[in-house]
Amino acid sequence: MKIKICGITNLEDAQNAVALGADAIGFIFTPKSPRYITPDAAEEIAIKMPPFIKLVGVFVNQSKDEIDEIANKAKIDLIQLHGQESPEFCLTLDHQVIKAINIADIVDIQEMSKYMGMVSAILLDTKIDGKEGGTGICFDWGIALQAKEEFDIPIILAGGINQENVQKAISLVNPYAIDVSSGVEEYPGKKDYNKMKSVIEIAQTY
Repeated sequence: MKIKICGITNLEDAQNAVALGADAIGFIFTPKSPRYITPDAAEEIAIKMPPFIKLVGVFVNQSKDEIDEIANKAKIDLIQLHGQESPEFCLTLDHQVIKAINIADIVDIQEMSKYMGMVSAILLDTKIDGKEGGTGICFDWGIALQAKEEFDIPIILAGGINQENVQKAISLVNPYAIDVSSGVEEYPGKKDYNKMKSVIEIAQTY
């Protein structure tokens, strides 16, 4: 099971996540987020990461030029888009793309059909009006299972995953990867070592 720890804002949390076994860490580059990190700060962390750890840049409705500039500066490997970016826009970027789809009801998975062949993976997150992720709230994982069965693309499961429910989430959906942020925090932007350890240890048993 691949594990991404998202919303990293400092070197200590990044190093702890990697030491505990995370496969990827995520930097959020949308300034409205309480987990926002500047490109300069992300670059300082990136250059201290070991090889084979994927660095993911998270963006929301930002321009191609801004995304490419930040991604290159911060040494990003993958772009994760959480806004209303079109399939065509995804193809214009200089990096592999993960497209987030927010889920409230089974009909929401039909949005995935537009992105088939356009992106490398789909991340399923909880739909909350006015928010583009980081809600700490789960959606019906049965919908994620149906999405996995209907669409032939790697599914990354997000939305309220924590040490209490990660086993259930993985057992039910068996996604390509899990994406955890608020579920392993002391407060927005600061990770809790023991919570990260617990989630990663459980996920690694799959």
